[in-house]
Amino acid sequence: MDIQAVLAAMNPAVYESFKTAIALRKWPSGQALTPEQLATCMQAVITWEDKHVAPENRVGYVPPKVQACEDESHIHTIEKPLQWQ
Repeated sequence: MDIQAVLAAMNPAVYESFKTAIALRKWPSGQALTPEQLATCMQAVITWEDKHVAPENRVGYVPPKVQACEDESHIHTIEKPLQWQ
């Protein structure tokens, strides 16, 4: 798939279809996506969202932290080796 051709043909229906195909790793027909098709679909979805979707509604959006941690108790400063049992 040529990404520029895909982007030229993109519309909301194709965008939703690509998101579903990415999530299921297969086309609506049931045929598995090839690694190249998966990469192209991901690029198309990211590009479409950049132009048409608000940042907070994009796939993978993580809202910024409103408040910093009160203390640093979550930071582990002492390295402990793993003990396999």
